Amino acid sequence: MKKEIVRKVERIDTKVDKLRMKRKDTDTLKVRENVFDEATLKALYTLSNKGIINALGGSISTGKEANVFLAEGEEKDVAVKIYRISSSTFNSMEDYILGDPRFRNIRHSKRDIIFAWTKKEQRNLIRAKEAGVQVPEPIVAERNILVMEFMGEDEKPYPLLKDTFLEKEDAQKIFATIMNYIELLYSKADLIHADLSEYNILITNKKDPVFIDMGQSVTNEHPRSREFLQRDIGNITRYFKKYGIDEDPQEFYSTIRNNKEKTQIIDS
Repeated sequence: MKKEIVRKVERIDTKVDKLRMKRKDTDTLKVRENVFDEATLKALYTLSNKGIINALGGSISTGKEANVFLAEGEEKDVAVKIYRISSSTFNSMEDYILGDPRFRNIRHSKRDIIFAWTKKEQRNLIRAKEAGVQVPEPIVAERNILVMEFMGEDEKPYPLLKDTFLEKEDAQKIFATIMNYIELLYSKADLIHADLSEYNILITNKKDPVFIDMGQSVTNEHPRSREFLQRDIGNITRYFKKYGIDEDPQEFYSTIRNNKEKTQIIDS
C-alpha cells in the first residue's frame, strides 16, 4: 500500500514538472519540501491541465501559513498562494472560521479547515472587490491553492506599506483611502479584514493601497467582529502617526458603526 502511494506521488510530481519551474533558486528549493505535498501537487496538476497555470516561478512571499509564487497564466502573470498543509498551524484559522456563519458545517480536520480557508479567502476577495476595495482579483481556488491577480509590474510585486517611504501628502491620501476601504468593507461587503496593518497593504506605483491576505476576514456577524474592527483601525492610525497624522481611532470606529446603522435604518 505504501509503495503504491509513493508511486502515485512520484507520478504526480513528474506531471507537475511540466509546469517548468522557471527558477531553481535556493529559496524555491528550500520551500519545496514543506509546500509541495501530495494534495498540493494534485491541485497544481489540475490547474495546469485547465490552462490556468503554464509555468510556476519564484517565491514572492512566505507567511506563517502560506507561500505565494509568481506564475505564468494563460494571458498574463498571476499570483499562486499555496496554504501549507503539512507545516501550517491552523488553530488561529479555526477561530476565524468557526465564528463565521458561512462555514458552519466545516469539519475540524486540519485539511478541511485549510481547504475551507482557501475558499474563504476567494469569497472575501470577491466581496471586497464588489464593494469597491482594491484587492487582487481572485481567479480560482483549488483545494489549498488560490490563484489571483498578480499585483506588481515586471515580475516584481508592489512593495508593502511598511517598506514604502511616503511624502506627507501621499501619506494623507493613502491614509484616507485605507480608512475609506475599511468602511466600504464593513458597510457594503459586511466584512472586516481582521488582520489589517502595514504588513498586508501593498502600495502601487500610483500610490494606491491594495488590501491583501484576506483569508481571516470575517463577516459582521462574527462574535468578535467589533474587536477585529477596532484592532484594524487602531493598527492603521498607529502606523500613520509617524507621518504626523494623529487621528482618534475610537472616533473612526464610532463613525463607521454609526454610518452602518443609519444605512440599515434607511434600507429597512
